[in-house]
Amino acid sequence: MTATGHTARTTLEAVLHGPGAAEEITLRRRTLEPLAPGGALVRVEATGVSFAEQQMRRGKYYDQPPFPFVPGYDLVGRVEEVGPGADPALVGRRVAALTKTGGWADRVALPAADLVPVPDGVDPADAEAAVVNGVTAYRMLHRLARVRRGDTVVVLGANGGVGSLLVQMARRAGATVVGTASARHLEAVRVLGALPVDRRDPDMYARIRELAPDGADAVFDHVGGPAITDSFQLLAPGGTLVSYGTAATRDEQGNARMPVLALFGRLLLWNALPNRRGAHFFNLWQGHRSPERYRRLLAEDLGAVFALLAEGAVAPPVAARVPLEEIDRAIALAESGTVVGKVVVVPAGRD
Repeated sequence: MTATGHTARTTLEAVLHGPGAAEEITLRRRTLEPLAPGGALVRVEATGVSFAEQQMRRGKYYDQPPFPFVPGYDLVGRVEEVGPGADPALVGRRVAALTKTGGWADRVALPAADLVPVPDGVDPADAEAAVVNGVTAYRMLHRLARVRRGDTVVVLGANGGVGSLLVQMARRAGATVVGTASARHLEAVRVLGALPVDRRDPDMYARIRELAPDGADAVFDHVGGPAITDSFQLLAPGGTLVSYGTAATRDEQGNARMPVLALFGRLLLWNALPNRRGAHFFNLWQGHRSPERYRRLLAEDLGAVFALLAEGAVAPPVAARVPLEEIDRAIALAESGTVVGKVVVVPAGRD
């Protein structure tokens, strides 16, 4: 249906009212406006809880919008309707989108140009677990660190949504992978193809060095904090540290930007030293000033991730599928440290 035949649509969405406990999130149903030119209405089949949303509900995400707002970094669903100027053939197609916010809903209006096709036969929850996590892992591995066959790679948090895909993609690229996780997840990390190391071992970095005595060609660190120095020191000459989070400071009080700015400063300092090792902070949204270039690269990279998923070359772990109406439970589970992979939120789709 195009906008010329628009009938009133509603959406059920989870609204984050302020920092604090999950009780700060409420559900509301509202009527959607007619689609803008070039727009598409997506009936959401799966969204999820990533580390970004965990930071947002604490008011700790670097550039989050002011409260109240609807979180939801990405989604997978089917196009129900398109606006003027959008391709009518999109209606009925399964698509994915990076939204940054707004995905925790059962319907979302988006620019049709932002939608990426999901291959037939791919389960929507599996596809959702591979959207932001898959693009992040793919770009860090292939566009930033440029991991090659024979390299040695260290992945901190190898049981996580991004970490588990990093392990699988690095192994597919022919790299040896050392992965850290808590003791309960070490076997899962081993099954993914990594050499597991207990992240709670006080000598964790020494254990990693034993497994990578010549140093690492790439280290992927989502933790940040003071231990980022230990990650940098794991690098072999010519190696690359990729920092992509600040989990160590997630629950700290104070200015949300300070831990990130301190991390940026440290990375810049290391890059200024003549040590033949690189240090980078990965930002999924950085460096694409042209919307057309951003969309082209997203379609290319997410398309590559979905192709790997469709052929069975990677399998993003889905930790659980939780109804949107139980978003508080989904958040608690994602933050519990007890799961492997991503907690996927599944809207019931009731009108």
